[in-house]
Amino acid sequence: MAAELSALKGLDFLSSADLNGAQTQALLTLAADIKAGRRNPRLDGKVLGLIFSKASTRTRVSFTVAMARLGGQTIDLNPSVSQVGRGEPIEDTARVLSRYLNAVAIRTFAQSDLQAYADAASIPIINALTDLEHPCQALADYLTMQEAFGSIEGLTMTYVGDGNNVAHSLLIAGALLGVNVRIGCPAGFYPLEQVVAQAKAIAAGRSEIAICEDPTEAVRGAHAVYTDVWASMGQEEEQSTRVQAFRGFCVDEALMSHADAKAIVLHCLPAHRGEEISAEVMESSASRIFDQAENRLHAQQALLATLLGAEG
Repeated sequence: MAAELSALKGLDFLSSADLNGAQTQALLTLAADIKAGRRNPRLDGKVLGLIFSKASTRTRVSFTVAMARLGGQTIDLNPSVSQVGRGEPIEDTARVLSRYLNAVAIRTFAQSDLQAYADAASIPIINALTDLEHPCQALADYLTMQEAFGSIEGLTMTYVGDGNNVAHSLLIAGALLGVNVRIGCPAGFYPLEQVVAQAKAIAAGRSEIAICEDPTEAVRGAHAVYTDVWASMGQEEEQSTRVQAFRGFCVDEALMSHADAKAIVLHCLPAHRGEEISAEVMESSASRIFDQAENRLHAQQALLATLLGAEG
């Protein structure tokens, strides 16, 4: 495990595809060890900057607490009260922040902006969510699945809903881990073709990558059933249209009856109960939703410790 992770020191984490399968698994193992108290990596004196152009609860708090538990500290570079939000070029900001900080986690809209930070910075840049991917979320998701089942290679993760940034990272990370990933979504809401093709290339026949317009078929036999809001941040004006388009895609007890008998339920939150997921399923014994939210903390501790070369 040490060799897989030591190779990541000082690197960026912009996409789930920035890791290989062994590195992804090693991060999950480290996260589990940190959670269980078997490992206690330290980043004393290190500083993480947060640049969040989108609203956040779990990502902001989990990164802040993760850094504190590692012995470091976090600075919130709110774009509305810094030059970041007043038009200073990304390249200039990135070069200056590289002189002050040890890493920056960025939550923004365009993946190209994230890449611009990475190109100019001399410190690790971490994707805390873009419109294209949410790779830190996927680490927590597969950590939660691994806690429930042990080895997850060959198991099936079904995502029901909009083919959004979360779906993209689930596809790529799942392919790296040998998990079958199915996306159940209506026509017109597929994940991007290039991301699906990328995931299939990574899977290389080792696992199944599939898109299905029938939610029942997508869920059939699945070991984990995952959903997200139908209208992501910035799509609120499409809410009523999407409610109609996603009719029949609610993860409720009827849909869950087609999954594996021991299937778990996941949601990255916030949830609209009665819309993409029923209150009954969210509160059922199958739900691992709040374990999943907690695992953002442990997965990000492992990620930060690795990218910043923690002691211990």
